[in-house]
Amino acid sequence: MTAASAPNAASAPNLPIAIDRVEAKGVSRVYGRQRALARTDLTLARGEAAALLGPNGAGKSTLCGILSTVIRPSTGEVRFSGERATARHRAAIGLAAHESLCYLDLTAVENLRFFAALYGIADPAARIGELLDRVGLAVEARGRLARTYSRGMLQRLALARALLHRPGFLLLDEPFTGLDRGGVETLAGILRDERARGTILLVVTHDLDAVAGVVSRALVLERGRLVHDGPAPPDGDGLRALYRRCTGAKEAA
Repeated sequence: MTAASAPNAASAPNLPIAIDRVEAKGVSRVYGRQRALARTDLTLARGEAAALLGPNGAGKSTLCGILSTVIRPSTGEVRFSGERATARHRAAIGLAAHESLCYLDLTAVENLRFFAALYGIADPAARIGELLDRVGLAVEARGRLARTYSRGMLQRLALARALLHRPGFLLLDEPFTGLDRGGVETLAGILRDERARGTILLVVTHDLDAVAGVVSRALVLERGRLVHDGPAPPDGDGLRALYRRCTGAKEAA
């Protein structure tokens, strides 16, 4: 996935779309003879935060791609606030994926100005400054090309990009990767704030300690099937025990 194909960078119309419910109904995805996701049903409501767990190859990224409208399901459908999902809903979705989805030959500020222009954000300078402060990207780094950034710095920029247009639905695929302990704590605080604001959160992660206490639900995928959907234990040990029961694996991956 490139920056130009991301929900945040697509030529989505600047419409006042609000998402207060996300539904996946019988969603499957098949690549040739390989099934990546099998008839998954899922509903997320406003202000709800869910951790999406599972082994490598379980279908987590495929499900995120479908929910972000970047990947079309082979069967089933996704609905936002009761409407069938289309590209126009991308204006209300924020995505931070494995790749930063930012332009490496632009600075942090230039990247966010570009995305702000796509969404017609009023007073972008104020919003950009606020977000870069919020994600903890150092002032002296903001004028440097993104290609000079460490993995953790790119993660901070990617999070700022995903939050820029105040999305109603935020999907984060391994957002804690590359962050130091301070960065992890900053991100956890941002996720709590977004949940309090009413944002729907779906977080794919193997860092169960970081996400514990942030999410209210735990979803576990195994071989393309959703094998668990229930309340999230309040701590990392509880999440690890749940993960082991569902998958037989010792660690989330």
